[in-house]
Amino acid sequence: MIQLTYMAVPLVDVTPNPILGDSALGSKWLNPDYLFNQAVTFFSKLFGSSFDSAKILPVYHTILFIFALFFITLICYCTVRLLEIRSKENKHLKHEIEEYAHKEAERLKKLQGEEGGSKNARWIKTLSYLFSQHASDWRLAVIEADAMLESLLDQIGLKGENLGEKLKTATAQNFRGLNSAWEVHTIRNRIAHEGAAFPLSQHEAKRVIALYEQIFREFGYI
Repeated sequence: MIQLTYMAVPLVDVTPNPILGDSALGSKWLNPDYLFNQAVTFFSKLFGSSFDSAKILPVYHTILFIFALFFITLICYCTVRLLEIRSKENKHLKHEIEEYAHKEAERLKKLQGEEGGSKNARWIKTLSYLFSQHASDWRLAVIEADAMLESLLDQIGLKGENLGEKLKTATAQNFRGLNSAWEVHTIRNRIAHEGAAFPLSQHEAKRVIALYEQIFREFGYI
């Protein structure tokens, strides 16, 4: 009588990951130790005593290593490709913004020329600040325009030690843009006192300069 002897199959201790917990990534089906134990159990039942886990274990580890190496390579490749795509998108977006800003500046200059562009050098300098790509220049545009406003008030005979006092002597009858002048002068003062802490977008700077322009054109100053 032949007696069959079955080899004991060593199983790997399966310890749940305390970090992943009950999440999807903590599933036992994503646990290599659990899958290994299932494979050992399956082949043990399939081959019986002829199954030698000592020979299967190195093969299993080799297969796992190949799969791990493949997925690590795939992840690295996808990461590099994603970074390349993001870099190209950022360069394209930057180019589009610069091109739009250039076209917008050209359009406004052309429009100004069609309306009988100003030959006032200070006004041209103010506009160059306004269409700059630097936020600090937008503030300079407002400050320069305000200085031009004070020169205008001197020309029309308004008296005072500073721009604020000169505006106080003006009336709506002799200065139709008086309310606008007060508004833009107040913004100028905030820029002068608060500096970079005062929020001023290019859109807001254009609105303020447009109010100065209305005042200047009212008196033919530009």
